[in-house]
Amino acid sequence: MADAVRIETVRRADAVVVKVGTNVLTDRAGALDQGRVRELAAQLSRARAGGRKVGLVSSGAIGAGVGRLGLARRPVDLPHLQACAAVGQCALMQAYQDALTPFGVHAAQILLTAGDFDNRVRYLNARHTILTLFEYGCLPIINENDTVSVAEIRFGDNDHLAAMVANLLQAPLLVLLTNVDGLYTADPRVDPSASLVATVPHIDKSVTDMAAPTQSELGTGGMRSKLRAARLTTSAGGAVIMANGSRPGILDEVFAGEPVGTLFLAHGESLSARRRWLGLTARPKGAFHLDDGARKAVERDGRSLLPVGVLAVAGTFGKGDVVSLCDRDGIEFARGLTNYSTADAERIRGLATEQILRAVGKVPYVEMVHRDNLAVVG
Repeated sequence: MADAVRIETVRRADAVVVKVGTNVLTDRAGALDQGRVRELAAQLSRARAGGRKVGLVSSGAIGAGVGRLGLARRPVDLPHLQACAAVGQCALMQAYQDALTPFGVHAAQILLTAGDFDNRVRYLNARHTILTLFEYGCLPIINENDTVSVAEIRFGDNDHLAAMVANLLQAPLLVLLTNVDGLYTADPRVDPSASLVATVPHIDKSVTDMAAPTQSELGTGGMRSKLRAARLTTSAGGAVIMANGSRPGILDEVFAGEPVGTLFLAHGESLSARRRWLGLTARPKGAFHLDDGARKAVERDGRSLLPVGVLAVAGTFGKGDVVSLCDRDGIEFARGLTNYSTADAERIRGLATEQILRAVGKVPYVEMVHRDNLAVVG
């Protein structure tokens, strides 16, 4: 029986990001399950027909490459993984297009790296492209560009990518389709008393402690990865539903508000696109460590960060880069765009405005980080 909270959550979701994991799309040997792809395409098409904007973050390229190349197991070194992704991405997109054609829907491939989210211009270009694809009635199918990604620019897994895309689009709902029914109180494979958690109001330590520290053979994520993605989404004002993508008709049930999987409720205010990028998307290049007074001014009073409140400077960054604002213990509580480079910030940290004028001879900016360029994330 559907419940009111789920029905309202789904009803408000005019834009939805659906993430499907490798083990939902492939068999145990790594080959694409064509029947599963067709069923997923049909459900996505029905959701779109109801007036929703739907974006799909799809894993499976490397797994599909493993199957297409006839490999006995998933490679572990980067060149072979990237080669599998290059082969598998073609097979994956062809399978989606074949499955979507009966519904008159065009598949649109979008491959991203974490660097695309760090750069504000590329970030906005990605957003505009996806929104234009919605105008054309296409289904954007998004994946990490595994063929060029290296450790420094990887998302880590598609759960994180899906959360980033949900924030990019300001989607009210993210659906994570995995090979388990949702979040359990313990790992049901080892604890027969484990029970499915229907609703999570807030993701705290008691929730993250439920996650089993395992991942699948073909996939790169796990329950902890999905909880991190859920926390990133819910803190920006979106809801998340985690459900078993291997279950027939699962998306139809999700969009009907049926009590399937685990619903993670939004617990943060809905942020503007700019503040989502600033506080939750772009990766900081450095950090300012603040005294207690400066933290209070920024976090509670909504004021700019002045140099006098900065105890230490860390990292290498230039003017306009994203930096973390941390307390005395190094715990991040905000992010912002710095008005000063590392070298200049180091020269003026801890100084009042009149002291900066005497020491440097000029004060280009009174603020180290202006309040209009700040986002509290703690």
